[in-house]
This record gives sequence, C-alpha cells and structure tokens, in this order.
Amino acid sequence: MKKAAIIIPTYNEAGNIEKLILSIKDVIADIAQWNISVVVVDSTSKDKTAEIVQELAKKYKFVHLLSTKKEGLGKAYVHGFAYAIERLSPQVIFEMDADLSHDPKEIPHFLKKIENGADFVIGSRYTKGGSTAQDWGIHRKISSMMGNLVLRFGFMKLGIKDWTDGYRAIKTWIIQDSMSHIQNYSGYVFQIALLDSALKRHATITEIPVHFKERTYGSSKINAFEYIAQILFYILWHSSFIKFVVVGGCGFILDFAISFILIEKAHWDAWKATLISTESAIISNFIFNNFWSFAHKKVSGLGSYLKNFIKFNLVSSGSILIQTLGVAFFDHIFGTQYWYLYKVFIIFFIVIPYSYILYNKLIWKDK
Repeated sequence: MKKAAIIIPTYNEAGNIEKLILSIKDVIADIAQWNISVVVVDSTSKDKTAEIVQELAKKYKFVHLLSTKKEGLGKAYVHGFAYAIERLSPQVIFEMDADLSHDPKEIPHFLKKIENGADFVIGSRYTKGGSTAQDWGIHRKISSMMGNLVLRFGFMKLGIKDWTDGYRAIKTWIIQDSMSHIQNYSGYVFQIALLDSALKRHATITEIPVHFKERTYGSSKINAFEYIAQILFYILWHSSFIKFVVVGGCGFILDFAISFILIEKAHWDAWKATLISTESAIISNFIFNNFWSFAHKKVSGLGSYLKNFIKFNLVSSGSILIQTLGVAFFDHIFGTQYWYLYKVFIIFFIVIPYSYILYNKLIWKDK
C-alpha cells in the first residue's frame, strides 16, 4: 500500500486542530489504496494545541505530534518533512494549514493527480473553479493577487496560477532533493522556495481548484509588509528571468559605452563602431547568462560552448531585427518624435520575452 503524510504546522490552534484531524480521519477512511498519516508540528503553542493532539494520537494511530521551537512556518515544515521521511517513509507529503482554510475533502483529488503522473500538486485559488475567502479584506485580496502576479511574471512561469497557497501534495523525492535549499527559509517565502526548487528539478507540476476559507478561530500569522518584501527579495535573488534582464541591461550599457568611445572619441565610422559594440555586448551577455542567469543548466565543453554561442548570436540578431522593424512600423504610423517610447515598448514587451523563451528553448535547455 502506498503511503502519504500530511504535515500540519500549528501555533495556538486549539480552536481548530481537533475538528481538522477528525475531518481528515473521515476522508482518509474512504481512501483504500493509501495509508495516510498526519504529523502535527507544534511550535510551543501557549494554548492547549499540543495537549489536544497528544490525546488524539493516543486514540488514533495515524496521528503524530512533533514539538519544536517557534522558528517560523518554513522551519516547522522542514522539521515535519524530516520526521515523516525518517519514521513514516511516505511516497507523498502534503502541506496543509491548521486553521480549517483547507478542506480535507480535496485530499483524494490531490492523490488522483499524483497517481496520474504529477510530482507536485498545488491547491490553487486562482485557477478556474478556485476561490479565496469571501470575507477577506480588500487589502488582503489585492496583496495576494498582486504577489502571485509578480511571482508568475518574475519567474516567467505564467502557467502556474498560485505560487503561495499552502495546500499541496508533493512527491517525497522533490522534498529530499530540495532540503538544502528550503531549510534556509523560515517565513511564508518558504512556499515559493519549494516550488522554485521543484521547477528547477523539472518536476511535473499541476494545479487543482480549491476554495480557500477564512479561519473561524485564532488569528492570521501573516505580516503583509514582510510577506511582500520576502517575495520581492526572493525573486531578485533567484529568478533566472530577472537575472537575464539585469544581464541584458548591463549589455545595453556596454554596447552604448563602446559605441560612444569609438564614434565620439576615436572617430570610427558609425557602422564599424556599432558592429564592434553590439558583438561585445552579445559576448558579455552570453558569458554572464551562462554562468549566472542559467547557472543551474549552464553550457559546458568547448564544442557545445561554441555551438550555442553561434545560436545565441542568431537569436540576438533576431532581437535587433525585431527592434528595427518595430520602430520603423511605429514611426510610419505615429511619427518619429516618440521613437524612444517605441523602442522601450518593443524591448520590454516583445524583445525580452522573445529572447528569454528562445534562449531557454535553443541554448539553455532543461536537462
């Protein structure tokens, strides 16, 4: 029989935890092909959360209590993962909130996706059929939706609608392979780090719609300002797409600087200076993208390096052609006076996505 473990971090959830565990009990009783355990990771709650779970563990063998220091959500999950892997040997590990915002009745739907080949199943509030709590304040709805939009575009993974919901089913190998990365995060950004790690390991990711409910008892632990700051910092530090944009910006500065020196100071012909400056920027972009932006799948070996450098030049030539034709088109329609706006629009909304997609498809392909 296959095994799964549901990890539930708690801090002062005495008003919710018994109802949640009993609801899970009713659901898993009807899942014949899976042996499912629940691991409650309690971070020294000041109410009677641990005592309630302890009594339930005496009554039900599938319930386990792990008591830890209060170190944040991420650390609690890491402790729970380690406990489950060492003692329960599950093939699948769930993440679930303790506040009744995640409906245990969805557990069979997660497992069905796993059985159909998914490695990582996200309970999504923002895919078709999903929803957030109706009584959420407008500020919370906006921060959640904007946070997910920033993540989708920041990582250029537009197909994943919900990066931050904590209702998930994950194959154990992903968690084992990701442990050295995710253990560095203690806040809610932990969820982002785990999904990012799974993507970099080429896991098959899918989403199912879930209806997120607001808690009835207790209070939310989310600090909106801290949450948004953590998201932005994580994207800036880990997103290949953002690194790619930074490298491209540096290449643009290098291109302009060399052109300025050769044309204004050395009095070269403009076309010769442009040829040298453009190719210098292309060489710089290729090197920094290979060893920084796409370091997790960098090109190595002299033959492969030269072949992919030629491909890089061809894609870059396409970018130049797109800019040239695009500026000419807008200039013809609207006039020359706004050429700089046309150029900025084309670079940000056409050239950057075009280049990023083709570089990933042709040069830094997933291994």
